[in-house]
Amino acid sequence: MSNDRETVLSSLRRSLGRDGPVDEDTAAKLRARMVGHARNTVPARTALDDEGLVELFQTMAEKVHATVSHVPDMSDVPDAIGEYLRGENLPSEIVMAPDETLDAAPWADNALLEIRRGVPVESDQVSVTSAPAAVAETGTLAMFSGPAHPSTLNFIPETHVVVLPKGRVVKSYEDVWDAIRAQAADPESGRDGQLPRTVNFITGPSRSGDIEQTLLLGAHGPRRLHIVIVDGE
Repeated sequence: MSNDRETVLSSLRRSLGRDGPVDEDTAAKLRARMVGHARNTVPARTALDDEGLVELFQTMAEKVHATVSHVPDMSDVPDAIGEYLRGENLPSEIVMAPDETLDAAPWADNALLEIRRGVPVESDQVSVTSAPAAVAETGTLAMFSGPAHPSTLNFIPETHVVVLPKGRVVKSYEDVWDAIRAQAADPESGRDGQLPRTVNFITGPSRSGDIEQTLLLGAHGPRRLHIVIVDGE
């Protein structure tokens, strides 16, 4: 063990009133707890069918200043995004994740959209991503980093548009973590037991009330979050 790591661990032990490493019995209990992944409390308001969960997600997302629209299927996504951008007087140039979910939409059918795939730069004003999961409990989007979804797409452009197939709406955060672990354990996922390097939970656009308790949107990230829910399978 490196000296720096031992220094940090020693400091943590002292703060917990320990002279050294825990005994083997305590260590075994701690390892069992980490492996067990006991689920936490799930709010009763999420005891709904699939349609009810989508409605709850939308209600909670709109409460935190996100906007939501619906389309019948993926073929309608490009026009829906174009309409949103025109309504907000935003440019039609978008940077998009190299995402299989988004690849299912016929982007070439909307000639007004100018699409670039990859990571955003400072001049990009609009990003489009999908979301692997959404939490009805709080109207939160779960974003997993990876080659198909650079995390910077969530934060650099001032407008973030998220395409969300309705089947990805789950009840709680516990469901999201269960899905992440299941995917990591699936040999066909290609993750070889590895969790995503970063999991971002996004609840509405970036905002802060630090200055005189006045709500400011776009304080540390996008000032707009628009969610396009795809109602079809």
